[in-house]
Amino acid sequence: MQKYVQEGQLKVAQSLHQFINDHALPGSQVGQAHFWAAFEDILRQFTSQNKKLLTTRESLQQQIDDYHKANRPTTGEEYKGFLEEIGYLVDAPDECTIATSKVDDEVARMAGPQLVVPINNARYALNACNARWGSLYDALYGTDIIAQTDGAEKGSDYNPVRGKKVTDKAKEWLDVMLPLATGSHKEATAYIIENDNLFIQLANQNSTQLANVEQWQGFTGDLPEPSSLLFRHHGLHVEIQFDSDHPVGQTDPANIKDILLEAAISTIMDCEDSVAAVDAEDKVVVYSNWLGLMKGTLSTDLQKGGNTLTRTMHEDKTFTPSPFSQNSVTGSLTLPGRSLMFVRNVGLHMFCDAVLFNNEPVPEGILDGVITALIGKHDLLGNGKYTNSQKGSIYIVKPKMHGPEEVAFTDALFASIEGALSLEHYTLKMGIMDEERRTSVNLKACIAQAANRVVFINTGFLDRTGDEIHTSMHAGPFADKSALKVMPWISAYERSNVATGIACGMSGKAQIGKGMWPIPDDMTSMMKTKIAHPEAGATTAWVPSPTAATLHALHYHQVNVFARHTNIEDSSDAERSKILSIPLLEKKLTPEQIQHELDNNVQGILGYVVRWVHMGIGCSKVPDINDIGLMEDRATLRISSQHIANWLLHGIISEDQVYQSMLKMSTLVDQQNLHDPDYIPMGAAKENSQGFQAAKKLIFEGLQQPNGYTEFVLHEMRRKMKARNE
Repeated sequence: MQKYVQEGQLKVAQSLHQFINDHALPGSQVGQAHFWAAFEDILRQFTSQNKKLLTTRESLQQQIDDYHKANRPTTGEEYKGFLEEIGYLVDAPDECTIATSKVDDEVARMAGPQLVVPINNARYALNACNARWGSLYDALYGTDIIAQTDGAEKGSDYNPVRGKKVTDKAKEWLDVMLPLATGSHKEATAYIIENDNLFIQLANQNSTQLANVEQWQGFTGDLPEPSSLLFRHHGLHVEIQFDSDHPVGQTDPANIKDILLEAAISTIMDCEDSVAAVDAEDKVVVYSNWLGLMKGTLSTDLQKGGNTLTRTMHEDKTFTPSPFSQNSVTGSLTLPGRSLMFVRNVGLHMFCDAVLFNNEPVPEGILDGVITALIGKHDLLGNGKYTNSQKGSIYIVKPKMHGPEEVAFTDALFASIEGALSLEHYTLKMGIMDEERRTSVNLKACIAQAANRVVFINTGFLDRTGDEIHTSMHAGPFADKSALKVMPWISAYERSNVATGIACGMSGKAQIGKGMWPIPDDMTSMMKTKIAHPEAGATTAWVPSPTAATLHALHYHQVNVFARHTNIEDSSDAERSKILSIPLLEKKLTPEQIQHELDNNVQGILGYVVRWVHMGIGCSKVPDINDIGLMEDRATLRISSQHIANWLLHGIISEDQVYQSMLKMSTLVDQQNLHDPDYIPMGAAKENSQGFQAAKKLIFEGLQQPNGYTEFVLHEMRRKMKARNE
């Protein structure tokens, strides 16, 4: 049973209380008595408002359900007028220009990949933090970008045939990023610095320079032949490293051993969708890792090749500046070795008994806001080994907000936290996830409510689709998932997000983002398709791994994103009606198509839920029905469970059909996980499996889940699983 410590009207779980007092508060310039009293005041001020906003969500959903049950129009002026009448749709402000200040370049003026990782996994968090720089050679060698044909197969030992294809491909990219005045990097035999100029010697004995000599920013090592050269293109850095004794460098005509790309320039350390944190014990792990990241002390041991390695945060990179560097006068150029870190808090809908206020669990979003801001203050005070924000900001992504009222609530909450922690007003910056329908159709109004602290908007197809289905659950059966992705609403949503961000002055001041690439082992397809994100004007987009970040960085060398912004006009008003078009089923599906869609959904639900409930894994690569590994988190689960619930409601499938699919797919999921020694199978007695029971609840009680969220069921069943194991 959870033990609590009394602090005024608060009861704080003993483990959390100890962590705050012994680790988070020391050095923060916030005293214990003040902190607990201020936390209580914040809860007193905002808890009832939080609950009221959730009641508004329920009221709006009930009115929409009633509207659709009455078979009223789902398009046109009557439908739009109804949404305006109930307050779901609000007038967009005529003018909205953000005024956010003290924003780091990685957020405001650089375009590049973004990682999102579960913060409770120290290894993943460190990998993401250290993904600021990635080896292009490793990314090409280890993925399907280089085909395993014609002797270029991967193996346990280095394959020089594959290696040659890697270096050839990498030098093709050098020609894109750092074009020469004449010739190609493939022909280079030496890179030499003479008289403050960089010369490239070619195989034909000629010497050339960069087409734009100002791209050269610095070097390390001795002249005239340095150990590395630093360049800049489209705001991102590229480092060419040389070593004639290296196994790769000694076979290269110019002794290039590797090419490093500035890759994941920002990372979201996630407390939400990718994390299974259901009690005080779990929350302490979350907060402890965030503190370790802010202080630069987080480390983890891992086994590799029979040896124990300790992984820590990377140090900064220092270069001697070139004459073209803005640091040429100071004589030293230092670049961050780590990704700029955001922290994603929990949404308004979750409550957590790690702290009780008036003997009731507190809103978890408020708990996260207070504690992650407290921990972030250590970075601002210089208490850590490294600096996260050079500009003195704490970056908090706020997910699953519904409309401008909830953004205004969060803005006021952040202001109150700043006061409690003696932070300058607007120190806490807000990332707005554009992933709920009421936010999408009111995005400009949402941005206006946080115009002095918003630094981020981001489309999230997965949660956005789940909310789309639940909001219009009674309008009719929804299209199958493959069709959902190509219907007018989604492209309008994606276009409007970028156009609205630019219209609100976010270009050069804040991030405009796009969602995740879900197939981490298919980098060839990612490279073909994900270039669409920078082409659309997104300054960042999510990737599933450091390797994917390195490869996706190449897209930002192909596309000058900020130049694209000048040609994107505000189309949000025109797109609004398209965003409101409900993606209902437009064609009759065959029984075989229906069964395949059902089995695919069920398999995805079980594959993810069983790991969440049984093992406490909130995000992982889960094999789909075709054994293709997909990145799964609660957002993907929300789509699948709501989609089945919708088809059940409208008679496309039957309850027995769903249950039979669950029995069949549970056997498949158990088989797919046989290689995992930590996996707890559902087994033959399905009804005794907490994971199987959770999946049943998510599907058959899907209509009753607020906004179609999956967290309530997952938390309930995970806590039961933990209690069983105690």
